Amino acid sequence: MKGTITIPSDKSISHRAVMFASLAHGASTIKNFSNGQDPLSTLQICQALGIQTEFKDRNLIIRGGKLQAPAADLDCGNSGTTMRLMAGILAGQNFNSTLTGDSSLSKRPMKRIIEPLSLMGAVVNGTDGRPPLQIIGAPLQGIHYICPLASAQVKSAVLLAGLHAKGKTTFTEPYLSRNHTEIMLKYMGAAINTNGAAVSIEPSELKPRTIEIPGDISSAAYFIAAGLIVPDSEIILKNVGLNPTRTGILDVVKKMGGSVEILDKRTVSGEQVGDLRVKTSDLTGCTIEGELIPRLIDELPVIAVMATQANGQTIIKDAQDLRNKESDRIKATVTELKKLGAGVNETEDGFIIKGKTKLTGGVEVQTYHDHRLAMSLYVANLVCERPIKINGFEWVNISFPEFEQLFDTFG
Repeated sequence: MKGTITIPSDKSISHRAVMFASLAHGASTIKNFSNGQDPLSTLQICQALGIQTEFKDRNLIIRGGKLQAPAADLDCGNSGTTMRLMAGILAGQNFNSTLTGDSSLSKRPMKRIIEPLSLMGAVVNGTDGRPPLQIIGAPLQGIHYICPLASAQVKSAVLLAGLHAKGKTTFTEPYLSRNHTEIMLKYMGAAINTNGAAVSIEPSELKPRTIEIPGDISSAAYFIAAGLIVPDSEIILKNVGLNPTRTGILDVVKKMGGSVEILDKRTVSGEQVGDLRVKTSDLTGCTIEGELIPRLIDELPVIAVMATQANGQTIIKDAQDLRNKESDRIKATVTELKKLGAGVNETEDGFIIKGKTKLTGGVEVQTYHDHRLAMSLYVANLVCERPIKINGFEWVNISFPEFEQLFDTFG
């Protein structure tokens, strides 16, 4: 693989840009908005809540202000981020709403947001703690919530509820999860303060802003892994978000002895951004655990692929939340990589991968309706002895519709 590509915009930041701009009174301009289906679900929900939007010169203009009661249920599609963050926004409104999702999202746990929102006075009803979520708008009271897991989505739901609650709301997690919400709320004028793994917010009016969205490091991860394991490769990935709460994969690459160089580091709309040069490397297995896990949770399936091509053993643990994603990503990753000839075993909270292994391929693999597993298997195919057939590859469009086209750039 040789060449240069620009990484598409960050999905997590795109979600937040639309939501927060919808709450700000006035017109915000969002540059480089993601065209993945998940952020589009968020955009459609904000439109259903009465927010005016338009695309102008490839920029997304959001005319925010007071949200209005929706005429129908709000469909989050496949997006857990949309459902959990919107629940925080809708809990304190003066109208009722219902958040629904597809069959995959309807299986995902929502008790983790229902509990803290209920403590604030919200009325959020699910079936066994799962979608659909019926939200009865109610006045909210600030709380200090100590979360048992590090979760950006739970944190964001609580902070967004706290934006319109009475008094101060504080959220403390075991260690810092991704902090795009805190950065953007501060950029838009919210009364928000952070102290290590604790963050506090007071009732605030957000100000409209121009928000430029960097490339998604979770999308870049597939090219990083491929550039490291495909022989004789040297690639440059432009405009990659380098938020320290998201760069766990770069720390892992360094531990494994991989060559990834950061070029032209800069700050855009409060977020760190840079270009990455990736070269084929002789990798060594390592242990991935603890505080590192929330900083690379979405990248673990492709890291597992990378580990099959590393010398020695790689152990991934403390990642039990992978079982609550679009699929049970621990079981699914192990099952499908074994079909390719990988030496990988499932543990309760992760994987054990023995390398370096020749992947044989020549089989049909499943994606379990999971876009990240589909892309990880595509990267595995690049080093298989025989081609593989990926069943359900269209799920890639959920987050990264340009994926295959960008890989084709490298031939």
